[in-house]
Amino acid sequence: MSHHPIIQTEHLTFRYTTEEGAAPTVLDEVTLSIESGSFVAVLGHNGSGKSTLAKHMNAILLPSGGKVYVNGLDTTEEAHLLDIRRQVGMVFQNPDNQIVASVVEEDVAFAPENLGIPSAEIRQRVDQALATVGMSDYARHAPHLLSGGQKQRVAIAGVLAMRPRCIVLDEPTAMLDPVGRREVMSTIQALNRDEGITVVLITHHMDEAAQADRLIVMQGGQVAADAHPSQVFQNVDGLRAMGLEVPQPVALMYELRRHGLNVPLDALTVDDCVRALKLLLT
Repeated sequence: MSHHPIIQTEHLTFRYTTEEGAAPTVLDEVTLSIESGSFVAVLGHNGSGKSTLAKHMNAILLPSGGKVYVNGLDTTEEAHLLDIRRQVGMVFQNPDNQIVASVVEEDVAFAPENLGIPSAEIRQRVDQALATVGMSDYARHAPHLLSGGQKQRVAIAGVLAMRPRCIVLDEPTAMLDPVGRREVMSTIQALNRDEGITVVLITHHMDEAAQADRLIVMQGGQVAADAHPSQVFQNVDGLRAMGLEVPQPVALMYELRRHGLNVPLDALTVDDCVRALKLLLT
């Protein structure tokens, strides 16, 4: 295993340039390091800089100031671009914009074909990627007939076929119904847990953020919090001041504490709540 983190930003600053000259700063001196094999959620409002940060992680955007390294490679060096894109795959909000072929398995084969990988190996990668996301039965289907959650899983399979070390997902469930959201979230968790793939999940859903090992909260282009979700969510007032809600189990515990009950604030799930309340009642 290499010792440097899979993604590292050092004083990363970014401004979109406009006709009129310099635009407002979207990312302001962001220094982060993302460990290989971790599952990191990045939470924040629209305009907090979270999507812009995501797009720096595989050199879709390049810094206005500071540096981004992917597995030690500087994203501004053009010679590294292909290597960086192979190591870090992106999945976006709208699955319809990511699907290019009229048959699921051809769509998943698209990126590895572009990399010039031999067809026997592509076949293997496509089958494996579809199995990993639970979509093997749909290999010969037309993508436009799938549900939103299924399309998003095909998009994830397309990234997996590149054999990346890291997958960055930018609000991948924003356009999905609750079933689709659950499908995508359990797929992401399995990739991280079973395949050891580093996952960076950009989201504004508290319950999704709660599932990560580490939660980074962005506010005004800066890192406002960075810790385990159970720690971050204990700061209920601080998050609410930023206009962010906490997961319902945390909100419940917060209310109970305000009414004088001695319950912990680190309950992230309904099960955690049940355990805490049982302890209180016994």
